Amino acid sequence: MKETWFFIIMGVCLIALLFVLYNYIKIKHMKEGTDRMVKMSAIIREGANVFIKKEFTTIAIVVVVLAVLFSLFIEKFSGLTYILGACMSSIVCILGMKSATYANVRTANKARESLSIGETVKVALKGGSISGLSVQALGLLGIVLIVLISGVGPQKVETLTGTGLESIKAYEGNGIFNIVALLTNTSVMRITTYSLGCSTVAMFNRVAGGNYTKAADISADILGKIRNDLPEDDSRVPNVIADFIGDNVNDIAGNCSDLLESFVATIAASIVIAIGLLDKFNISAELFKASYIFPLVMAGGGLLGCILGLFIVSIRKMGNNPSKELNLATYISAGLTVLICGALCYVAFGRGDYDLAALGWKIGWASPWICAILGIASGVAIGMITEYYTSSDYKPTRTIAEYATEGEAFVVTKGDAVGSRSVMLPVLIIGVSLVVSGLLCGTYGIAIASLGMLSFVATTVSIDAFGPIADNAGGLAESCHLDPEVREITDKLDSVGNTTAAIGKGFAIGSAAFATVSLICAYVGHFTFVPRIDDFILIAGCIIGGALIEFFCAILTDNTIKSAKELADVGDRQLSDPKVLSGEKDPDYNELVHLATKAALRRMLLPSIIALVVPFVGGAVLGPEFVVGVLLGATVVAIPRAIFMGNSGGAFDNAKKYIESGQLVGHGKGSAAHKAAVTGDTIGDTRKDVVGVALDIFIKMMSTVATTLFVVINAIYALISSLF
Repeated sequence: MKETWFFIIMGVCLIALLFVLYNYIKIKHMKEGTDRMVKMSAIIREGANVFIKKEFTTIAIVVVVLAVLFSLFIEKFSGLTYILGACMSSIVCILGMKSATYANVRTANKARESLSIGETVKVALKGGSISGLSVQALGLLGIVLIVLISGVGPQKVETLTGTGLESIKAYEGNGIFNIVALLTNTSVMRITTYSLGCSTVAMFNRVAGGNYTKAADISADILGKIRNDLPEDDSRVPNVIADFIGDNVNDIAGNCSDLLESFVATIAASIVIAIGLLDKFNISAELFKASYIFPLVMAGGGLLGCILGLFIVSIRKMGNNPSKELNLATYISAGLTVLICGALCYVAFGRGDYDLAALGWKIGWASPWICAILGIASGVAIGMITEYYTSSDYKPTRTIAEYATEGEAFVVTKGDAVGSRSVMLPVLIIGVSLVVSGLLCGTYGIAIASLGMLSFVATTVSIDAFGPIADNAGGLAESCHLDPEVREITDKLDSVGNTTAAIGKGFAIGSAAFATVSLICAYVGHFTFVPRIDDFILIAGCIIGGALIEFFCAILTDNTIKSAKELADVGDRQLSDPKVLSGEKDPDYNELVHLATKAALRRMLLPSIIALVVPFVGGAVLGPEFVVGVLLGATVVAIPRAIFMGNSGGAFDNAKKYIESGQLVGHGKGSAAHKAAVTGDTIGDTRKDVVGVALDIFIKMMSTVATTLFVVINAIYALISSLF
């Protein structure tokens, strides 16, 4: 690879960030609408800022402490790369959330002014693209900078010659660090601590953001729809505004940090596995350069495909079918990514005289490309399956709505069945893709398949962010008393947004499965032993890892319900004021916002610390076999569990909206069937927006901790073992 590749990647990142800036400016210059819309959107924006400031103050303390420990006791620069990862993730969260809180009211106003679904979709997608493009651009930019600094700068890579590990180790570079750092744990530390920094912010964001938004959402539904028979998103219910804010802090900020972490983790795993190829197969220097740099180039090619895909969709005239327009963006981005990755794969592996058969690559230079295609196709397929099981356009969700006429028990039972049934196909797709990728290209192929799924993450996040923006727009249309025609448009977008959010969750879970397997492969690759299934320590780790997932789910669910009850009680007290209930005066929104923030931050520490501590302490006491077992057990249980949670929750939500839209004849808003569906939605809220979305980060974070700290964990284990 020539040094120009590094500058091309950084150039693509710059183009993406310029596109982000352009869309941000365009959004800011749009009109907000009526005085009431301006006021309500300002409250949402201010509340979101309050939460983010308090959350990141807490996160900053944890990050600084861990960074100091990394630099003092592990590797002197790893603390800085850990902070860089946390900073990149934080910037993406803040940028995405701010753009969403500007785009929501402008989306509602565009619906009010134009009464056009197509024009309204464009505004929401423009706001979502700010989140999506910044996720991929900033995540990639950070890891490229680390690679340049840590020993694979352009001059060093180009000067490497010879064959095998010892020949390459003999090279002395003249950059900031010696090339030997690339081939030791030093380089691995810098790359994986960057990923761990992203993971830390993602975990705190998902746990705290999920608690905040669903506690507010559940309490708002209880107060408005069940206790007081008020319309949905009625601004007299103070919890409603907290719910609007929660859509931004969880579904925008949390989702951005979640998928940025997956994206970075897959690149990190690919690079670590590439380093392992050099030691294991004694490959040539040129092949080593290609395999090491290809994941970065591929990620840059995917980003270019996303830029083009989102640009094409933004300039074309949109019709009245939002799902079609959003799917088109996905298909264009995925198709362009496939073509670009194919060309890059040929340039990397097809033009040199490499012995690829020695690596076990079954179809030569095209092996990584086929693996990438499998990852891309898996992501699209999982999205389509998720849409089938969660959209009100299809039978599963409509059946739940029909059973609502029989009461809550039927809704919950049928929803559980839909969620369980939806697990098989996505897991089968993940399993087949992993097997085929491994057969074609070994563990490197698994990592590349994982990266393939995430190579067009910018478009995926853009479409996912469309959902909460549309949801907020619909809420503003209701709370600001806009015309019914406007609400019809925003309701249509909101329903589509629920489906895109469910698809995004399915995509996040699928990518987490690939990323976690890649990280486990990278972790196991550090050792000379081969884990054995008859090892009782490994089996014990598997059992404990599976149980750990259930314990984690219980903590998150309990925390959300506790917070929801606290918020409902405070909201009830405010609604007991006749002037608030009559609409003569506004409720005290700030009281609810601050209470929700405090409760979420207070309850986010324990679940996050578990993910950091378990692999470290377990490995130090019982050894690497136990860590492998915990990671495998947790992954096997978490993937189907997360898919079930996300899809059943999404189906519950859209079944309720199906009834609210009047499509279930004779059973509209306020009916017994509607209240039964609201109960299902309340159950689903915690599943899809708290537990399901946090599980994928949980398994990725444990895998990242194990990969990052494997030397330290093993050293402590050896010391403890020598004492007994």
